[in-house]
Amino acid sequence: MKAIYKCVGGAMLVAGALLPSTAAIAQEFPSRLIRIVVPFAPGGNVDITARTIAQPLSDILGQQVVVENRPGGGGMVATAQVIKGPADGYTLVLGSSSTISVAPATTRNPPYDPTRDLATVGPIQAVPIVLTASARTPVASYREFAAQAQARPGRVSVASAGTGTSNHLAIELLMKQSGLKLLHVPYKGSGPALIDVVGGQVETMMDQLTASMQHIKEGRVRALAVTTKKRSALMPDVPTLAELGLTDYDVSTFTGLFAPAGTPRPVLDKLGAALARVLAQPAVRERFAALGVEMIETDAKTFDAYVKKDFENWRAVARDANLSLD
Repeated sequence: MKAIYKCVGGAMLVAGALLPSTAAIAQEFPSRLIRIVVPFAPGGNVDITARTIAQPLSDILGQQVVVENRPGGGGMVATAQVIKGPADGYTLVLGSSSTISVAPATTRNPPYDPTRDLATVGPIQAVPIVLTASARTPVASYREFAAQAQARPGRVSVASAGTGTSNHLAIELLMKQSGLKLLHVPYKGSGPALIDVVGGQVETMMDQLTASMQHIKEGRVRALAVTTKKRSALMPDVPTLAELGLTDYDVSTFTGLFAPAGTPRPVLDKLGAALARVLAQPAVRERFAALGVEMIETDAKTFDAYVKKDFENWRAVARDANLSLD
């Protein structure tokens, strides 16, 4: 028996010697292409954010960083795929309030637990949501929108990036606080929704300002109100919903970069340091400022705590309201 244990123990020692150290993992990473999965169609806030950071990350890390769109399921399908994949730092997910907080908090049996199954690489930015109306409609203000909704209860259409997204919950909260009945039209991402709003197939939309800003500037959609307590610096003439009478209304969204839980700490630290360097670049900051977003100036640990709290807050709201989106 002693000889057998000696043999097994020796084999274990050899196997342990063959395992790379965490220092070696960090030094070798990355040695190949890195994917940032966007769980929505091209054109929305999350997609724009990913494409803004991808090339600068490539330059800093010395390996190509590509963006891969995988829309569907309110963003949960692709997020779950990344979580279930290898925890090696080569496949990341651009997470947002929709996929990290709202969708799992308002789903009866979510495919992942954001407090357990994700590792935070780092925060990126926060952005208000804006209520817009197609320029093909006669609606030019929130009061006109509300009047239309009161005259046609349940028939004024309002698009979102998908069922269970932050945009969708912003619509639900608007209906709850205003007493208006609207027709929610979910899409697989902001991009396809905006196409139909611009074309007049859908009358209005709740969307992140980043995705809608260019359409607002070019007059294809009209900004009716923003969802934050403070007005957007890019649209100082557009009122907040709080100013318009919904005094408790205050909604914004965050984005951040995440990896599967179990990703080695040295890899997370290397990715996080690279992301911080990207976000410090003047060109990147100017790009985000032009889109009306605010950089989240905090470290990964603080952001991780914020994300977990945001998830718990939405879960409490869903429980109190008996809200389930599945």
